[in-house]
Amino acid sequence: MNEAQIADFRKQKDQMFKQGAQSPLRLDQQRRFTQLSYYPYNEALDLTVEVTPFDEKKDIEIQTTTGETRWYRRYGEFRFELEGEEVRLTIYQAPHGFFLPFVDAGAGKETYPAGRYLEPDQIEGNTFHINFNLTYNPYCAYNGDWTCPITPAENRLSVHIQAGEKMPPAEWA
Repeated sequence: MNEAQIADFRKQKDQMFKQGAQSPLRLDQQRRFTQLSYYPYNEALDLTVEVTPFDEKKDIEIQTTTGETRWYRRYGEFRFELEGEEVRLTIYQAPHGFFLPFVDAGAGKETYPAGRYLEPDQIEGNTFHINFNLTYNPYCAYNGDWTCPITPAENRLSVHIQAGEKMPPAEWA
């Protein structure tokens, strides 16, 4: 997605949060909702990467924000450079597709403390499209009634990924 497509996607998402039946917000939040907060589009964080599959794809339990657990399969790892530092992230496989949770250095300040999510697109074989401009907060960031997977330690980063959704504004969250 290019910058204009990302802007259109964000506008549609804001409309869904404000008026949609699938909104994660409670009705009182929807009435106060203005818009989600985003980093500016960052073309450098729209990546095509090679994922190195793990020799043994183990199923692991990931705890959720409500204390439950969910099963995910550790699929593989990809690497890229950001701010002069090598970043390594694990992609998980779930029944609905691929899943990339991560916590970056902005967590708790600019981004949701428990992490943000992406659903990488498998292009072919072990090549994936990972557009950090589509990074989103889990629904539990907006409403404690939701249960969300907590980012595993292996995907906690020391760099700040300045793309995608920021922490929701306090006036409606």
